Amino acid sequence: MTPDGGTGSLPRAGGHARVVKAVHGVRKIEPDPQFELDMAAHLRTQLSSEQLAEAFSQHVNGASPIDQIMRRVCLRALVTRMGSGVSIRKGVSFIHPETFEIGDGVFLGEQTILQGRFDGRCVIGNGVWIGPQSYFDARDLVLEDYVGWGPGAKVLGSEHTGHPDDVPFIQTDLRIAPVRICAWADIGVNAIILPGVTVGRGAMVGAGAVVTRDVPDYAKVAGVPARVIGWAKKQNSEKLQAGRSGE
Repeated sequence: MTPDGGTGSLPRAGGHARVVKAVHGVRKIEPDPQFELDMAAHLRTQLSSEQLAEAFSQHVNGASPIDQIMRRVCLRALVTRMGSGVSIRKGVSFIHPETFEIGDGVFLGEQTILQGRFDGRCVIGNGVWIGPQSYFDARDLVLEDYVGWGPGAKVLGSEHTGHPDDVPFIQTDLRIAPVRICAWADIGVNAIILPGVTVGRGAMVGAGAVVTRDVPDYAKVAGVPARVIGWAKKQNSEKLQAGRSGE
C-alpha cells in the first residue's frame, strides 16, 4: 500500500521533475496596514532601542498572526527603513538593526542571523528571498533587488588581520570588506561568500561553493574555491570566448 492509501508501486526517486509557477518572486506587494505603520512610529518615540529589541524578542519564536504582526512592527521601529510585505519567520535575529534598510516583499527564513555593526550598513533590496538558517556578516553588505539566497548560505564580510603576530589571532584588528550581491543573483544552499566579493547581476552560485573572488554578471560558478562553469546568458559565453581569442 502506498503512503496515501493507494495500492500502486511507489514512484522512483528518478522520476520526472515538475515545473511549477513561481510564488515569492511574482507576488503582488500590497501596502502594509496603516495601523502597523502608526504603531511602529509610536513605539519608536516611546521606547528605547533596547526596549524595542526586547519587544521583538518576545514575539520572535511565535507562530500566531499577532506574533507575525508584532515582529514587523518592532523591526520597522528599529531599522532605518522598511518596505511593505516583509515576511519575518520564526527565530530571525538582528544585531544593530538600526543600520539596516529593508525593501518591499522581503522574505526572511527561519533562524536567519543578520549581524550588523554600529557603524555599518546593510541594504536588502526589493523581493529578496532568504532561506532558513542563513548567516550574514552584515557590517557592509548590499543585497540588490530579487536576489535568491539558499538555505544555510553565508556571508563573511570581515576577517582578522593577524598582525601583530605575537598576540592571539582573535585579538588582532578586524578588516571589514564590502560584499555586494547584485540584482537577480541566485546563491545556492550552504554557499559561502568571502569578504570583499561582488557577485554580478544574474549570476548563479552553486550549492556549497566558496566564493573567494568577484563573479561576473550572469556567470555560473561552483566548487571550492568557486570557478566559472558556464553562463546563464549565451552572449556572456560568446564574450568570454572572444576575450580569450584576443589573448
